[in-house]
Amino acid sequence: MTEQRRVVITGIGMISPIGIGTAQVRAGLRRATSAVTTITRFDSSPFRSHNAGEVRDFVAADFIEARRARRFDLYAQYSVGATRLALDDAALELEREDRERVGAMMGSALGGVAKAEGEYANYTTGGLRSVDPALALSVFTGASSCNIAIEFGISGPNSTNGMSCASGAIAIGDAYRVIQRGDADIMLAGSAEAPLAPLCFGAFAIIRAMSTRNDDPAAASRPFDAARDGFVMAEGAAVLVLEERGRALARGAPVYLEIAGFGITNDAHHMTQPRPDGRQAARAMKQALDEAHIAPGEVGYINAHGSSTPLNDPTESSAIHQLFGEHARTVPVSGTKGYYGHALGASGAFEAAICALSSRDRWLPPTVNLEAQDPACDLALLRGMGCDADPEYLLSNSFGFGGINAALVFRRADGR
Repeated sequence: MTEQRRVVITGIGMISPIGIGTAQVRAGLRRATSAVTTITRFDSSPFRSHNAGEVRDFVAADFIEARRARRFDLYAQYSVGATRLALDDAALELEREDRERVGAMMGSALGGVAKAEGEYANYTTGGLRSVDPALALSVFTGASSCNIAIEFGISGPNSTNGMSCASGAIAIGDAYRVIQRGDADIMLAGSAEAPLAPLCFGAFAIIRAMSTRNDDPAAASRPFDAARDGFVMAEGAAVLVLEERGRALARGAPVYLEIAGFGITNDAHHMTQPRPDGRQAARAMKQALDEAHIAPGEVGYINAHGSSTPLNDPTESSAIHQLFGEHARTVPVSGTKGYYGHALGASGAFEAAICALSSRDRWLPPTVNLEAQDPACDLALLRGMGCDADPEYLLSNSFGFGGINAALVFRRADGR
């Protein structure tokens, strides 16, 4: 780390089912209750699953000039809105910066597909003239980082990856590497997802990946619990402001965490099922720890992917045991998707943001809805109302379709 530029998180913008902005998200985490409800965006009766983590009270015009906001689909609105929140939180005035040295890296599983779904319905009933002329500009995944660049006038490195449920962590890792190399000084990094539309929802219902606990939606997302029966689809966005550490300290920026390591591997096994031995997931974590120059025993908290699916949770648990050995039985672990469900590509950025807030508050969130821990998930899972703690190193895992595994290691802001 002494030979490379160091990278810190100085701002957080989050639009999520548990709140919009850091104050609401902090309060939502402390409540330790689920925000999952019966879906209201469309009629879910054709499907086995009827639950979702919906964002409440989002008004695009609060973040984007009203005329422009009307031209954006929800995916782009979330992307730009979360970025504005992050810049405000970082007290970063871009007009004072060299905007060629500021970039954006985002991720998403589905991009603007939900918008396309609605426009196809318009096409079938009213023909081409009834289709939004901006459809092609809304659908492509890169609309996230590109709209951020246009909205804020930044012309540095720019990309939106489409690596499923690991895309947010990968975007943050890629942005971290951009600053390390010296290709930019500031990166806006995270992910956005707006998948709550019938066909997008139904695609996951068809493969029986989602929970059918429809009589008790708030208890449907239950990572590592013996009674889990699938994930709950959610939506939202999270963007982090990453800065080169020296310039951040020079401007007196509020530093949450330092990014110390990033790892990424592929199972090369199956499109939907994790590799049973968890070996490549463990290797992604090891890559991140090795880059941070720390041993597994130095990690003081793990924010697990914890998707609440029958296969993924025990596989992740096994991977943690492979790498951490006996420390796996004592290191505090949270599966925070119990709070808000699984926001697909946005999840990795949600959980990185939660790590940053947890470090700032010196408090670790619980695994909501954990009642009877699955014996196959033998981890030190936090319960109840969480716990006070101030770990020096934190690890966040993200795994996705196609066998993608990504891990981020963070160092406490006052760590050296």
